[in-house]
Amino acid sequence: MVNRILATRDDFTFVTGNKQLAFLQHIYRALKPGGRAGVVLPDNFLFEDGTGTRIRADLMDKCNLHTILRLPTGIFYAQGVKTNVLFFTRGRTDTGNTRHVWVYDLRSNMPAFGKRTPLTHEHFQAFEKCYGRKSDCTSKRTDQGAEGRFRCFDRAAIDERGDNLDISWLKDDDKAGPDELPEPEEIASLIRERLSTALEEMDALVGILEGDNNELGDDT
Repeated sequence: MVNRILATRDDFTFVTGNKQLAFLQHIYRALKPGGRAGVVLPDNFLFEDGTGTRIRADLMDKCNLHTILRLPTGIFYAQGVKTNVLFFTRGRTDTGNTRHVWVYDLRSNMPAFGKRTPLTHEHFQAFEKCYGRKSDCTSKRTDQGAEGRFRCFDRAAIDERGDNLDISWLKDDDKAGPDELPEPEEIASLIRERLSTALEEMDALVGILEGDNNELGDDT
């Protein structure tokens, strides 16, 4: 069995074992003032309590988190996992940089994308139009209201939600039928992938425990 060395970071403001939270901290802390980034993160980042809440608040302080794109289910990560793209710009100061967050819902009432229905650039054209031509989000934007896909939420409203960014408003009519389900080989591949990951983690844990036992034996 091979022991894996786990990387550690001691320069983060918020220490966490959550890879996504650590990944995001690394990105926005590394940006220079005016630097921009777009990061894909799973839904749990948007609402995770504790350290997740503090990191979201810190992100909105240090950066202008101007846009969240809610992606269709299963586009990144594994089948069924919901993800988002966060667009933000590092501020010139470290406080109060986010005043409004625009959210575009590309998930509700969208087809089940996969081999039969591939996600193409055409599906993003409406979002691109709403986003505007200027990458720094300074283009004029329009809140489409409760029936539209693009809405604006001010910082005070987000604060009232406990900095929960899992914001949705459209009723999602579930139209998924048998023809839209993943192919059997896709499901089998996902199961194999998860089992392989689980076995690797078990091997690593066994290696750590054996190392600890050897150290205890040496001490005696």
